[in-house]
Amino acid sequence: MNKTISVIVVAIVLTTILIISYKPEPSVEKKRIGVKKIEVGERIKLPEPIYKSNISVEEALLKRRSIRTYSDENLTIEEVSQLLWAAQGITSPWGGRTAPSAGALYPLELYLVVGSVEWFDKGVYKYRPEEHELEKVLDGDKRGELAKAAIGPNQEHVRNAAVSIVFTAVYERTTAKYKTPVYEERTGASYLRGIRYVHMEAGHAAQNVYLQAVSLDLGTFVIGAFVGDKVKEIVNAEEQEEPLYIMPVGRID
Repeated sequence: MNKTISVIVVAIVLTTILIISYKPEPSVEKKRIGVKKIEVGERIKLPEPIYKSNISVEEALLKRRSIRTYSDENLTIEEVSQLLWAAQGITSPWGGRTAPSAGALYPLELYLVVGSVEWFDKGVYKYRPEEHELEKVLDGDKRGELAKAAIGPNQEHVRNAAVSIVFTAVYERTTAKYKTPVYEERTGASYLRGIRYVHMEAGHAAQNVYLQAVSLDLGTFVIGAFVGDKVKEIVNAEEQEEPLYIMPVGRID
């Protein structure tokens, strides 16, 4: 009997020690966003971009493809920094950027819809190129809503991407200067010349993201088919901004 009691006591002591010393492994979600919640309106300073890589421009052009399938791995804050800098980063003391802009008027704005980035809370962030910062504008994972706003077979890719970069434009920044009317006889379309320049600029910036993604071994592609008003609402874009592109980005599966 005494022997049995001793065994029970030892078992209780060992169990107590195990319970006290046990530290549960942090959840994947906790590892991803870190311990600090990012509040709406709070700004995050992005790491300084890297200006050299092991891939030449020629090689990046050769390898550039639209990639729609991604793994479930996180992106890093360094990769996010590099992608946003490639699209609209400041590259000169007077404010010149990585993509050319008619009259240096820079009508583009960038939003980052975050689903899976290390140390980032899920939500929507606006890129502030002058400070190379991200400002949180909305809480929560908006990838599902953004996917529903996309038209056609691209919804799944938007939902599964680690992030999506949403390009919007403030047309008036450019059309206020380039306001010559243009009439196309073939289509009957009439518009201000500045609108054409804004669309050209969006293409320049998107190609920069493509090439930067190649150098980071990431995948991306462009989506132009979406319900514009819905996208605008999802990213909380300002009234004068009009969505032009969605670029999902993820680690290649």
